[in-house]
Amino acid sequence: MTPPFEYAAEHRERFVRQLSDWLRIPSISTDLAFKNEILRAAHWLADDMRRIGLENVALLETGGHPVVYGDWLHAGPDKPTVLIYGHYDVQPAVMEDGWTNPPFEPVIRDDKLIARGASDDKGQVMIQMKAIESLLATGTCPVNVKYLIEGEEESGSTNLTRFINDHKALLKADLCLISDTGIRSADQPVIVYGLRGILSMELIVTGPKRDLHSGAGGNIHNPAQAICEMVAQLHHPDGSVNVRGFYDRVNTLSDQERVLLNRADDTDAEWEAYMGDLPVWGEPGYSRVERRGARPTLEINGLASGYAGEGFKTVLPARAIAKISCRLVPDQDPKEIFELVKARIAELTPPTVRVELKMLDYGYPAITPVDHPATQAAVRAYAAHFPNEPLYARGGGSIPVVADFQNLLGLPVVLLGFALPDSGAHGPDENFSLTMFARGIDTVITYFDEVASLTA
Repeated sequence: MTPPFEYAAEHRERFVRQLSDWLRIPSISTDLAFKNEILRAAHWLADDMRRIGLENVALLETGGHPVVYGDWLHAGPDKPTVLIYGHYDVQPAVMEDGWTNPPFEPVIRDDKLIARGASDDKGQVMIQMKAIESLLATGTCPVNVKYLIEGEEESGSTNLTRFINDHKALLKADLCLISDTGIRSADQPVIVYGLRGILSMELIVTGPKRDLHSGAGGNIHNPAQAICEMVAQLHHPDGSVNVRGFYDRVNTLSDQERVLLNRADDTDAEWEAYMGDLPVWGEPGYSRVERRGARPTLEINGLASGYAGEGFKTVLPARAIAKISCRLVPDQDPKEIFELVKARIAELTPPTVRVELKMLDYGYPAITPVDHPATQAAVRAYAAHFPNEPLYARGGGSIPVVADFQNLLGLPVVLLGFALPDSGAHGPDENFSLTMFARGIDTVITYFDEVASLTA
């Protein structure tokens, strides 16, 4: 082994202890009661950055929770600069959610470090930190690096777009590296080269001025019934979206890309493990993996109206709400899609109720071509430390900041993730494989060596 890998192996137990210390801080960004804990987690990270040799370390204000910045720019002007993004905030967690142990008291069981934030995203941020530490402690780093670790990812990254736009010079780089995704198994890495955008909406349907006794029914259009009639018409019977113009800007998948994607499709056994005996349903003409990441969707995420508690209440509700989201693919624009959905809702609205559609949030889709040199460097890095070469996938979810890095900074973005499918991110007993933690550090070290050979 070369010195950086030897250093990483020698200090692995200390790295895990440090990660455990960081995980003990309940840095929950969605609850203002934890504001001081957010700051404590940010300062913990900044202190570790300084200790390993990063420079210009600072907590930078965003209007919300601060970002932690640090850099090391001594590889030389002829070497690429890598902007590394991650987040130090975590989802809420309490024992009542189903945790085996208190969520902010890390425990190791069956090669897994169990705690809130272990995989999303403190464990993966720590992989990046300890890869740099291993390089700097044994000589030097082959690339220039800049770290941007935010504290609001789990609450929507509300202030990050403005921060990036206001700090373009500070964040100038040649590529962006993110470890906030997963792989298929301990032996099978996956290159996620694209992420869908998102549009979230709230549909509000109102009828009478107040809830009525159901004995008054028969004279007005029940808002609960009306909203069901409306949302049921947002899809064709075959599962495709029934909104005029919805697919107009969707890029056609090439035959080559379809072959590439379908190599990573679920096996029937994997499908059954996730979905039980449910049959496949969705837009015709596309495989499961294509529908999940390369095609846009419209989903009903929640319906609320009337009384749904124990027992029965014979009420005719005055109001009904539907939460609706769209996952979008290149080159769909979430603002344009909102107007198309709004127009379709207007077409479906009967004259017997009043309707309002609100846009709640949005993010743009993003893709880095599989043949991009930065992506191929990741392929070689994975291949050096896993028994199988990586598969390729488009992620069904969204990381809106990826599109910001592409659109505002002009950077290709590489997603180099290490979380396993059973990591339980956002759920009880969230965990991170210690084997993947160690292998991830080695893979990132190799990735920087691969990137160093690219032209800055």
